[in-house]
Amino acid sequence: MKPKETPMLPFTPRSRIRLKKWQPLLWLIPFAVVFYLFQISPMLWVVTNSFSDGTQLSFDNYREIFDSPFILQGFSNSLWLALWSSLIGLFIAALLVSSLRHLNNGVRDAVIAFTNMSSNFVGVPLAFAFIIILGTNGALTLILRQLGILDDFNLYGRWGLLAIYTYFQIPLGALLLYPAFDALKKDWQEAAALLGADTRQYWFKIALPILAPALFGTFIILFANAIGAYASAYALTLGNYNLITIRIASLVSGDLFLEPNLAAAISVLLIVILAFVTIINQWLIVQSDHTQSDRRRRRSTKSRSLIRKDHAKHASDLS
Repeated sequence: MKPKETPMLPFTPRSRIRLKKWQPLLWLIPFAVVFYLFQISPMLWVVTNSFSDGTQLSFDNYREIFDSPFILQGFSNSLWLALWSSLIGLFIAALLVSSLRHLNNGVRDAVIAFTNMSSNFVGVPLAFAFIIILGTNGALTLILRQLGILDDFNLYGRWGLLAIYTYFQIPLGALLLYPAFDALKKDWQEAAALLGADTRQYWFKIALPILAPALFGTFIILFANAIGAYASAYALTLGNYNLITIRIASLVSGDLFLEPNLAAAISVLLIVILAFVTIINQWLIVQSDHTQSDRRRRRSTKSRSLIRKDHAKHASDLS
Protein backbone atom coordinates (compact mmCIF):
# COMPACT_ATOMS: atom_id res chain seq x y z
CA MET A 1 0.00 0.00 0.00
CA LYS A 2 1.59 3.31 -1.12
CA PRO A 3 1.89 6.09 1.44
CA LYS A 4 -0.25 9.07 0.88
CA GLU A 5 1.55 11.94 -0.82
CA THR A 6 1.33 15.29 0.89
CA PRO A 7 -0.36 17.71 -1.49
CA MET A 8 1.71 20.78 -2.47
CA LEU A 9 0.18 23.92 -1.11
CA PRO A 10 -0.22 26.55 -3.81
CA PHE A 11 1.32 29.98 -3.38
CA THR A 12 -1.26 32.35 -2.03
CA PRO A 13 -1.16 36.04 -2.98
CA ARG A 14 -0.05 36.86 0.55
CA SER A 15 2.88 34.41 0.42
CA ARG A 16 3.95 35.78 -2.96
CA ILE A 17 3.94 39.31 -1.54
CA ARG A 18 5.96 38.13 1.47
CA LEU A 19 8.50 36.36 -0.76
CA LYS A 20 8.80 39.42 -2.99
CA LYS A 21 9.36 41.55 0.09
CA TRP A 22 12.26 39.39 1.34
CA GLN A 23 13.82 38.77 -2.07
CA PRO A 24 16.15 41.83 -1.98
CA LEU A 25 17.51 40.65 1.37
CA LEU A 26 18.23 37.22 -0.09
CA TRP A 27 20.25 38.83 -2.86
CA LEU A 28 22.09 40.84 -0.21
CA ILE A 29 23.30 37.77 1.71
CA PRO A 30 26.33 36.98 -0.56
CA PHE A 31 27.49 40.59 -0.38
CA ALA A 32 27.03 40.62 3.41
CA VAL A 33 29.12 37.43 3.74
CA VAL A 34 31.93 38.84 1.58
CA PHE A 35 31.79 42.17 3.44
CA TYR A 36 32.05 40.40 6.79
CA LEU A 37 34.95 38.18 5.67
CA PHE A 38 37.02 40.97 4.11
CA GLN A 39 36.04 44.03 6.20
CA ILE A 40 34.41 43.29 9.56
CA SER A 41 36.32 40.14 10.48
CA PRO A 42 39.83 41.57 9.82
CA MET A 43 38.92 44.77 11.65
CA LEU A 44 37.72 42.79 14.68
CA TRP A 45 40.94 40.77 14.60
CA VAL A 46 43.03 43.95 14.43
CA VAL A 47 41.16 45.65 17.30
CA THR A 48 41.27 42.53 19.49
CA ASN A 49 44.97 41.84 18.94
CA SER A 50 45.91 45.48 19.50
CA PHE A 51 45.03 44.96 23.18
CA SER A 52 47.03 41.74 23.48
CA ASP A 53 50.68 41.26 24.36
CA GLY A 54 50.61 37.63 23.29
CA THR A 55 49.46 36.19 26.61
CA GLN A 56 46.91 38.58 28.11
CA LEU A 57 44.97 41.78 27.47
CA SER A 58 46.96 44.94 28.09
CA PHE A 59 47.72 48.45 26.82
CA ASP A 60 51.43 47.73 26.35
CA ASN A 61 51.26 48.08 22.57
CA TYR A 62 49.76 51.57 22.81
CA ARG A 63 52.27 52.58 25.50
CA GLU A 64 55.09 51.44 23.23
CA ILE A 65 53.69 53.51 20.35
CA PHE A 66 53.48 56.73 22.37
CA ASP A 67 56.89 56.10 23.97
CA SER A 68 58.61 55.44 20.64
CA PRO A 69 59.89 58.57 18.81
CA PHE A 70 60.50 56.43 15.73
CA ILE A 71 56.85 55.34 15.40
CA LEU A 72 55.60 58.85 16.20
CA GLN A 73 57.88 60.18 13.47
CA GLY A 74 56.25 57.71 11.06
CA PHE A 75 52.83 59.10 11.99
CA SER A 76 54.10 62.66 11.56
CA ASN A 77 55.61 61.97 8.12
CA SER A 78 52.49 60.15 6.91
CA LEU A 79 50.15 62.89 8.12
CA TRP A 80 52.34 65.58 6.54
CA LEU A 81 52.40 63.80 3.18
CA ALA A 82 48.67 63.01 3.30
CA LEU A 83 47.68 66.57 4.20
CA TRP A 84 49.79 68.44 1.66
CA SER A 85 49.35 65.98 -1.21
CA SER A 86 45.57 66.08 -0.64
CA LEU A 87 45.44 69.88 -0.57
CA ILE A 88 47.69 70.32 -3.62
CA GLY A 89 45.99 67.50 -5.51
CA LEU A 90 42.54 68.88 -4.69
CA PHE A 91 43.51 72.37 -5.85
CA ILE A 92 45.01 71.19 -9.16
CA ALA A 93 42.11 68.77 -9.76
CA ALA A 94 39.59 71.58 -9.15
CA LEU A 95 41.39 73.81 -11.67
CA LEU A 96 41.47 70.96 -14.20
CA VAL A 97 37.79 70.09 -13.83
CA SER A 98 36.76 73.75 -13.90
CA SER A 99 38.60 74.27 -17.20
CA LEU A 100 36.93 71.17 -18.70
CA ARG A 101 33.57 72.95 -18.59
CA HIS A 102 34.79 75.36 -21.28
CA LEU A 103 35.95 72.67 -23.74
CA ASN A 104 33.93 70.91 -26.41
CA ASN A 105 32.56 67.44 -25.75
CA GLY A 106 35.19 65.57 -27.77
CA VAL A 107 38.18 67.10 -25.99
CA ARG A 108 36.43 66.79 -22.63
CA ASP A 109 35.73 63.08 -23.11
CA ALA A 110 39.33 62.49 -24.19
CA VAL A 111 40.69 64.25 -21.09
CA ILE A 112 38.32 62.33 -18.80
CA ALA A 113 39.35 59.03 -20.43
CA PHE A 114 43.04 59.89 -19.99
CA THR A 115 42.41 60.91 -16.37
CA ASN A 116 40.59 57.65 -15.70
CA MET A 117 43.49 55.70 -17.18
CA SER A 118 46.17 57.63 -15.29
CA SER A 119 44.32 57.15 -11.98
CA ASN A 120 45.23 53.45 -12.24
CA PHE A 121 48.91 54.20 -12.84
CA VAL A 122 50.10 53.78 -9.25
CA GLY A 123 52.32 51.54 -7.18
CA VAL A 124 55.61 50.12 -8.45
CA PRO A 125 55.18 51.24 -12.12
CA LEU A 126 54.62 54.84 -10.99
CA ALA A 127 57.69 54.75 -8.74
CA PHE A 128 59.78 53.31 -11.59
CA ALA A 129 58.57 56.06 -13.95
CA PHE A 130 59.52 58.76 -11.43
CA ILE A 131 62.96 57.19 -10.95
CA ILE A 132 63.57 57.31 -14.72
CA ILE A 133 62.38 60.92 -15.02
CA LEU A 134 63.31 62.56 -11.70
CA GLY A 135 65.80 60.15 -10.14
CA THR A 136 69.42 60.98 -9.38
CA ASN A 137 70.33 60.43 -13.04
CA GLY A 138 66.84 60.92 -14.44
CA ALA A 139 66.30 62.56 -17.80
CA LEU A 140 64.49 65.63 -16.46
CA THR A 141 66.81 65.87 -13.45
CA LEU A 142 69.92 66.11 -15.65
CA ILE A 143 68.33 68.75 -17.89
CA LEU A 144 67.16 70.92 -14.98
CA ARG A 145 70.47 70.50 -13.18
CA GLN A 146 72.32 71.84 -16.21
CA LEU A 147 70.00 74.85 -16.19
CA GLY A 148 70.69 75.39 -12.49
CA ILE A 149 67.05 74.89 -11.51
CA LEU A 150 67.13 71.55 -9.69
CA ASP A 151 70.38 71.38 -7.76
CA ASP A 152 69.48 69.76 -4.43
CA PHE A 153 66.23 67.94 -5.25
CA ASN A 154 66.07 64.44 -3.74
CA LEU A 155 63.40 62.16 -5.17
CA TYR A 156 63.93 59.65 -2.37
CA GLY A 157 63.19 62.11 0.43
CA ARG A 158 60.20 64.11 1.67
CA TRP A 159 59.79 66.34 -1.39
CA GLY A 160 60.16 63.48 -3.83
CA LEU A 161 57.46 61.52 -2.00
CA LEU A 162 55.26 64.62 -2.00
CA ALA A 163 55.66 64.85 -5.79
CA ILE A 164 54.72 61.22 -6.39
CA TYR A 165 51.82 61.36 -3.91
CA THR A 166 50.46 64.52 -5.52
CA TYR A 167 50.72 62.91 -8.95
CA PHE A 168 48.39 60.02 -8.09
CA GLN A 169 46.04 62.30 -6.13
CA ILE A 170 45.25 64.59 -9.08
CA PRO A 171 43.45 62.04 -11.35
CA LEU A 172 41.41 60.64 -8.46
CA GLY A 173 40.42 64.13 -7.33
CA ALA A 174 39.45 65.11 -10.88
CA LEU A 175 37.22 62.05 -11.31
CA LEU A 176 35.50 62.71 -7.98
CA LEU A 177 34.99 66.44 -8.59
CA TYR A 178 33.87 66.23 -12.22
CA PRO A 179 30.15 65.48 -11.51
CA ALA A 180 29.93 68.35 -9.00
CA PHE A 181 31.52 70.90 -11.35
CA ASP A 182 29.47 69.59 -14.26
CA ALA A 183 26.31 70.32 -12.25
CA LEU A 184 27.15 74.05 -12.15
CA LYS A 185 24.87 75.79 -14.61
CA LYS A 186 26.20 78.48 -16.90
CA ASP A 187 23.00 80.44 -16.31
CA TRP A 188 23.98 81.02 -12.69
CA GLN A 189 27.15 82.89 -13.63
CA GLU A 190 25.30 84.88 -16.28
CA ALA A 191 22.58 85.80 -13.78
CA ALA A 192 25.21 86.84 -11.24
CA ALA A 193 26.93 88.98 -13.89
CA LEU A 194 23.62 90.68 -14.70
CA LEU A 195 23.25 91.55 -11.02
CA GLY A 196 26.71 93.13 -10.99
CA ALA A 197 28.84 90.29 -9.63
CA ASP A 198 32.30 89.76 -11.07
CA THR A 199 33.98 86.35 -11.52
CA ARG A 200 35.56 86.37 -8.07
CA GLN A 201 32.25 87.15 -6.36
CA TYR A 202 30.49 84.44 -8.35
CA TRP A 203 32.99 81.78 -7.28
CA PHE A 204 33.21 82.81 -3.62
CA LYS A 205 29.52 83.53 -3.01
CA ILE A 206 27.74 81.10 -5.34
CA ALA A 207 29.89 78.34 -6.82
CA LEU A 208 32.14 77.45 -3.87
CA PRO A 209 29.29 77.22 -1.31
CA ILE A 210 27.52 74.83 -3.68
CA LEU A 211 30.71 72.83 -4.27
CA ALA A 212 31.74 72.78 -0.59
CA PRO A 213 30.30 69.32 0.25
CA ALA A 214 31.96 67.78 -2.82
CA LEU A 215 35.27 69.48 -2.03
CA PHE A 216 35.23 68.35 1.60
CA GLY A 217 34.25 64.80 0.67
CA THR A 218 36.93 64.59 -2.01
CA PHE A 219 39.55 65.86 0.43
CA ILE A 220 38.67 63.09 2.89
CA ILE A 221 38.98 60.42 0.19
CA LEU A 222 42.31 61.84 -0.99
CA PHE A 223 43.57 62.02 2.60
CA ALA A 224 42.64 58.39 3.25
CA ASN A 225 44.16 57.37 -0.08
CA ALA A 226 47.45 59.07 0.77
CA ILE A 227 47.80 57.99 4.38
CA GLY A 228 47.21 54.37 3.40
CA ALA A 229 49.55 54.37 0.38
CA TYR A 230 52.35 51.83 0.61
CA ALA A 231 53.54 50.36 -2.71
CA SER A 232 54.78 53.56 -4.37
CA ALA A 233 56.58 54.79 -1.24
CA TYR A 234 58.21 51.43 -0.56
CA ALA A 235 59.28 50.93 -4.19
CA LEU A 236 60.75 54.44 -4.27
CA THR A 237 62.58 54.40 -0.93
CA LEU A 238 62.96 50.62 -0.34
CA GLY A 239 61.59 51.20 3.16
CA ASN A 240 64.31 53.70 4.12
CA TYR A 241 61.86 56.57 4.66
CA ASN A 242 59.85 56.39 7.87
CA LEU A 243 56.16 56.15 6.97
CA ILE A 244 53.57 54.50 9.17
CA THR A 245 52.43 52.07 6.45
CA ILE A 246 56.04 50.94 5.95
CA ARG A 247 56.35 50.46 9.72
CA ILE A 248 53.20 48.30 9.79
CA ALA A 249 54.49 46.19 6.90
CA SER A 250 57.86 45.69 8.59
CA LEU A 251 56.14 44.58 11.80
CA VAL A 252 53.99 41.93 10.12
CA SER A 253 56.47 40.63 7.53
CA GLY A 254 59.90 41.20 9.05
CA ASP A 255 62.11 38.27 9.96
CA LEU A 256 63.76 39.93 12.96
CA PHE A 257 61.08 42.28 14.29
CA LEU A 258 57.83 40.35 13.84
CA GLU A 259 55.27 42.05 16.10
CA PRO A 260 51.75 41.71 14.64
CA ASN A 261 50.08 42.95 17.84
CA LEU A 262 52.02 46.21 17.73
CA ALA A 263 51.15 46.55 14.04
CA ALA A 264 47.49 46.02 14.96
CA ALA A 265 47.66 48.83 17.53
CA ILE A 266 49.19 51.19 14.94
CA SER A 267 46.42 50.24 12.51
CA VAL A 268 43.76 51.02 15.13
CA LEU A 269 45.27 54.48 15.63
CA LEU A 270 45.14 55.01 11.86
CA ILE A 271 41.45 54.05 11.92
CA VAL A 272 40.86 56.54 14.75
CA ILE A 273 42.61 59.33 12.81
CA LEU A 274 40.55 58.66 9.68
CA ALA A 275 37.34 58.44 11.71
CA PHE A 276 38.13 61.78 13.39
CA VAL A 277 38.83 63.46 10.04
CA THR A 278 35.62 62.00 8.60
CA ILE A 279 33.56 63.32 11.54
CA ILE A 280 35.07 66.79 11.06
CA ASN A 281 34.24 66.56 7.36
CA GLN A 282 30.61 65.64 8.06
CA TRP A 283 30.32 68.50 10.57
CA LEU A 284 31.67 70.97 8.01
CA ILE A 285 29.22 69.68 5.39
CA VAL A 286 26.30 70.10 7.82
CA GLN A 287 27.47 73.61 8.70
CA SER A 288 27.76 74.43 4.99
CA ASP A 289 24.21 73.16 4.37
CA HIS A 290 22.88 75.20 7.29
CA THR A 291 24.69 78.32 6.04
CA GLN A 292 23.23 77.91 2.56
CA SER A 293 19.72 77.35 3.92
CA ASP A 294 20.05 80.44 6.15
CA ARG A 295 21.17 82.50 3.17
CA ARG A 296 18.23 81.25 1.10
CA ARG A 297 15.86 82.03 3.97
CA ARG A 298 17.25 85.56 4.35
CA ARG A 299 17.03 86.17 0.61
CA SER A 300 13.46 84.88 0.57
CA THR A 301 12.50 87.10 3.53
CA LYS A 302 14.17 90.10 1.94
CA SER A 303 12.44 89.54 -1.40
CA ARG A 304 9.05 89.16 0.34
CA SER A 305 9.58 92.41 2.24
CA LEU A 306 10.51 94.18 -1.00
CA ILE A 307 7.36 92.83 -2.66
CA ARG A 308 5.24 94.09 0.25
CA LYS A 309 6.87 97.52 0.02
CA ASP A 310 6.19 97.63 -3.72
CA HIS A 311 2.55 96.66 -3.16
CA ALA A 312 2.16 99.26 -0.40
CA LYS A 313 3.75 101.95 -2.56
CA HIS A 314 1.55 100.98 -5.50
CA ALA A 315 -1.57 101.10 -3.29
CA SER A 316 -0.61 104.51 -1.91
CA ASP A 317 -0.06 105.82 -5.45
CA LEU A 318 -3.51 104.59 -6.48
CA SER A 319 -5.13 106.21 -3.47
